[in-house]
Amino acid sequence: MRAFPEYRDSGAQIVKCFSADDVYTRHSEGAFARLKDGRIYYAYSRFTGGHHDDSPSDIAACVSADEGLTWSEPETVLYARDFGTNNIMSVSLIRRLDGSLGLFFGARKEDGIETYLAVSRDEGKTFSEFLSCNLKDRPGYYVLNNDRVIRLTSGRLLMPLSFHRGNYDSERKSEIYWESKGIVLFRYSDDDGKTWFESPDKVFPPFMNTSGGLQETGVIEKENGDLLGYARTDQQVQYIFYSFDGGLHWTPAMPSEFTSPNSPLQMKRCPDDGSILAVWNPIPNYNGRKIYRGMHGRTPIVCARSTDDALSFSAPLFLAGEEDCGYCYPAVFFTNDGHVLISFCCGTPHRQECLADSAIYRMEYPPKEEEGKLTDGMRAPFRYQ
Repeated sequence: MRAFPEYRDSGAQIVKCFSADDVYTRHSEGAFARLKDGRIYYAYSRFTGGHHDDSPSDIAACVSADEGLTWSEPETVLYARDFGTNNIMSVSLIRRLDGSLGLFFGARKEDGIETYLAVSRDEGKTFSEFLSCNLKDRPGYYVLNNDRVIRLTSGRLLMPLSFHRGNYDSERKSEIYWESKGIVLFRYSDDDGKTWFESPDKVFPPFMNTSGGLQETGVIEKENGDLLGYARTDQQVQYIFYSFDGGLHWTPAMPSEFTSPNSPLQMKRCPDDGSILAVWNPIPNYNGRKIYRGMHGRTPIVCARSTDDALSFSAPLFLAGEEDCGYCYPAVFFTNDGHVLISFCCGTPHRQECLADSAIYRMEYPPKEEEGKLTDGMRAPFRYQ
């Protein structure tokens, strides 16, 4: 039986699988970067002892010397214990102005999540300098998703965050709690990540009856310098908002054309032709939809291309999906040979958890949208009978 046959096939092929086992219990939330020798670097969150967000996790990385066709075996490059915690996760990668490689991640601590910039001067083999991106006067639960930090054409680094209000008793740490409802805020740095400031504006959910608010924020710069921000919601659609001054002030959030469950959207601009690729789950959790355990309705996962600077997008193209599976947390990277790499989590009923396994897909870009070519169902690296 075909799964989601209404979507035309993207032609994406699996080039690397990360499968959970007794040692590494979850592989998720990664990002790509180009190394100086031409290889592609992929770093991601690798968990041990569980698959929940607060389970022990370090950062692992692997490399490809053939534009993403084959990959080395992953090796741990950052350990959570070095940051006074057992969990570091959600990678963003940036080439810094001095030529070093910058890796952003979040570290879970007693008073929230502290965001770090780790600096490597040997192209990701080791990281020897660590800069906190938190503001000292405002600790809290700040969620930075994977593949989210961007550099604007002005040189500014912009970090989109979801802030979850919390409270704790300093004498009784067991009573720490954090609201699931998120609001959007941005941090920015004009000195390549050495110091950070918080934008004056915050973006609040413009709707009632929500447990999630605005979460897992992303942003892309438009050709005229305006910024388009986006966030997942539990309102069956992604919400968007704009900044016209480099991320300092933002318009109120409003619903977008991207229908969606409570799962993140990702947008990236192709450096070759200037088009924008969006990757997301297009089917919202409408009343009556069957939601399988651990999958949260995050299926299928599709992509669409914009050639008019995100004003409109093509019809969605199928990447992967079956009704009882789950796919989420994409990262996007454009190769030098006319392809795009897209990594994301790939959940199956065997795990009953959509975050345990992940894979890297490789797709010709721009994709060939052949008339009448429909998907023949699921394309995923893990399927247990």
